[in-house]
Amino acid sequence: MMITYNKQLVKTELEIQKMQAAGSLNALVLEEVKKLIKPGVTTRELDETAEMIIRDHGGIPTFKGYPGPYPYPATLTISINEEMVHGIPSGRVLKEGDIVSVDCGTTLDGFIGDSAFTVGVGEIGTEQKRLIQVTQESLYKGIEQMRPGKHVGDVGAAIQRYVEAAGYHVPKQYTGHGVGREMHEPPQVPNFGIPGQGMLLREGLTIAIEPMVLVGTFQTRVLPDQWTVISADHSLTAHYEHTVAVTSNGPLILTQRLER
Repeated sequence: MMITYNKQLVKTELEIQKMQAAGSLNALVLEEVKKLIKPGVTTRELDETAEMIIRDHGGIPTFKGYPGPYPYPATLTISINEEMVHGIPSGRVLKEGDIVSVDCGTTLDGFIGDSAFTVGVGEIGTEQKRLIQVTQESLYKGIEQMRPGKHVGDVGAAIQRYVEAAGYHVPKQYTGHGVGREMHEPPQVPNFGIPGQGMLLREGLTIAIEPMVLVGTFQTRVLPDQWTVISADHSLTAHYEHTVAVTSNGPLILTQRLER
């Protein structure tokens, strides 16, 4: 089915500025949450901090109440070790050597910023560090393709090439996505693809690029909580994400702190 470039997909300069404001607040939340990640902290404590910051700045937690198997119950998704995405915060205690992926969405003035990072808890091993580094670097390989005249397939192919060259895997059924007034807008942006194929990128499109990387297999499964996605072989995973606008000057990352 052909995707038309309707008003919802193509953002004006003012709308992109509003998305930058939402993205800047989202970045602040993740910065503050990252400072708290250490052995002994519960994932619920991280979630409560994130919600407080968002609401104190006039925002709304985008994920909370998001429809799915049942309304998502938290502000953050916090996924640990073999959990790839959509882990639900709880009384679970972080342990030395864990790696933790934190994803947050913030709605401000009607627009959404969506981003994620992965970090180690205390001291982590060489393989965990390499996985995190490759995942973060693959994000920027994808972002580099976010230019007018490129295609969705160029973004996915750049991520896939980098991840697989490192010996890792990307999932097939979980993707990046358009974002703006809604959390999920067209197009879907897989972390794999064929250069020159897929939706044509044009100025004003805003997309959440989010490589998810698995050590042992591309296959995943969903836990009984109906949200948390894990690697099928319980191998380590990592996740990074930025919301990015296509502009005539190249890709513009919207989920970075704005200078005041």
